Amino acid sequence: MPTITWFNIPAAETERARAFYEAVFAWTVEPFPGMESAFLVTTGGVDGEIFPRARPGEAVTVFIGVPSIEEYAARIERAGGVVVVAKRPVPGRGYFTIFEDTEQNQLGLWEDDSTAG
Repeated sequence: MPTITWFNIPAAETERARAFYEAVFAWTVEPFPGMESAFLVTTGGVDGEIFPRARPGEAVTVFIGVPSIEEYAARIERAGGVVVVAKRPVPGRGYFTIFEDTEQNQLGLWEDDSTAG
């Protein structure tokens, strides 16, 4: 069964966001290797990242792990959703896509694949 596997928290000031989440929830927040101004967030459950906000109003995104982005993108479209960001690689880790549900909420799909490039 697909489950939530990751989250992204956009922030105007990533250091301030880092301090907030460490202070409030005692999450471990460390520099994200290879990503300037981004932080890896370890919660003890689902992990994620804090990264620089790209645009005003950018929302938190949760990612749902699936075995095949193509299969689930087709399911989303049959159910009335829309793929808004096509499948993209994260080198050495996997693939993601962003979709919008029938209520205009944006979520992500994640497919593990260590050969992604």
